[in-house]
Amino acid sequence: MMRKFLLIFLCACALVGCREEQLSDDPTLRLSFSCDTLSFDTVFTAQGSATAQLLVYNRNKSALLIDRVWLENGTPFQVNIDGEPDLTRLTNLQINGGDSLFVFIRVDINPTGTNNPLLLSDLLNFHLTTGTTQNVRLEAYGQDVTRIGHVGCGRTQFTDCTFNAEKPYLLYDTVIVSGTLTIDAGTTLYMHSGACLFALGDVNAEGTFNAPIVIRGDRLDRLFDSVPYLYAGGSWNGIYLQSEAPHNYDLKYVDILSGNVGLYCYSTCTGTLPQLRMNGCRIHNHALYGLVLLNTDALVTNSEISNCASYCVYCDGGKHDFVHSTIASYFGYTNIRIQSVAKEDAAAVFIDNLSKTAPATVTSFYNSIITGYRRNQLVVATPFDRYYPGAFIGNYLKTDTLALPHAADNVYWQKTDTLPVFRNDFYKYKEYVYYDFHLDSLSPAIGIGDSIAALPYPDDRDGVSRAFTKPDAGCYQHEQ
Repeated sequence: MMRKFLLIFLCACALVGCREEQLSDDPTLRLSFSCDTLSFDTVFTAQGSATAQLLVYNRNKSALLIDRVWLENGTPFQVNIDGEPDLTRLTNLQINGGDSLFVFIRVDINPTGTNNPLLLSDLLNFHLTTGTTQNVRLEAYGQDVTRIGHVGCGRTQFTDCTFNAEKPYLLYDTVIVSGTLTIDAGTTLYMHSGACLFALGDVNAEGTFNAPIVIRGDRLDRLFDSVPYLYAGGSWNGIYLQSEAPHNYDLKYVDILSGNVGLYCYSTCTGTLPQLRMNGCRIHNHALYGLVLLNTDALVTNSEISNCASYCVYCDGGKHDFVHSTIASYFGYTNIRIQSVAKEDAAAVFIDNLSKTAPATVTSFYNSIITGYRRNQLVVATPFDRYYPGAFIGNYLKTDTLALPHAADNVYWQKTDTLPVFRNDFYKYKEYVYYDFHLDSLSPAIGIGDSIAALPYPDDRDGVSRAFTKPDAGCYQHEQ
């Protein structure tokens, strides 16, 4: 009985196999594709893209024969099918019933001669022996960039340097500016893997809300379908402001995204220190630190510093005032692993006032938010708490109640708190919902700020007025 059953089963399999491999001449049968339009993210000209994948399915019971595959225009897309990069040599390509075919596509775009991205498209055609022709549209935006340095060149040095917004810049390796560094509003700096920018003199980087300065990695494609490479920290090195003199660093509406270090300020000065003035900026998603202040004075206003694997803010030496700023530490707080490093057991803010040789550290926070998923997000390391001169007024803080002489009118996170502080502090990649550190409508940071401290900053980072109500803590005022 078992032998009879086995014989019937093998015969059925053989019949199914024959049916699947039987070529059809039915002109109504069609191929299916994994997408109707294959779109590449913006591609830098003269550099080339990552390789994209297209699947061709035969969902019919019978086999179909493709006798020709061609590109309508021929360039700039390169297609590889079944290991063959020359489409003219592909003939009689059979796809059995229920089977599929992998097609690999990349794009190389010559310089376009324009400052803005230029859309290029083509049709990838498949002709069946049944007489049917089907196609998939291929699209890519080509972007001309100004290249500085080359891969493996080591370093490129300038005295004075100005980056303008005519077209983006692509920086390789290390770029050093010994004089004044100027970055115009609307400028984008793309940083290659390992690239960093050193400024040894004054810095004037003044973007606007409508034309911010953006500094980020140069991978414009995607790690997964719903995950751009921009969401992965550590794709480039960092921005370093180093000096032996009291230089001025003015940054307005500068977004520094997804490197190892956001902004690292260090000086060897012992008298007057360099001065960082940072307004409306966003330092986000770094594999080490966000903002490091070593022997540097700073005024940080209306800025977001968020999601760093170590400290979001580290202060050691100098006078630092943070007003209406949001410091949020939720690095890696998601259900998908996209980061190359794990979150350290480090507070969002660390204030180090223990040095016996460096200038004293006097760091103050007014109308700001310091929080994250760790229990204690603020550490003040100082020899005598009751003598620490830094002030903490009108803040929302996830930390133990500060036993400091100038801590007043703060709201402290409690274990029993259930209300969300932000719109979204957890990255839901399947829902395409990224972190959003604007205030939730029920946020405990609403209406807790000090009105006097808010007077010089009547509008938040988005231009929303604070004047009509008691100010919220953080860089974003909740819109009523």
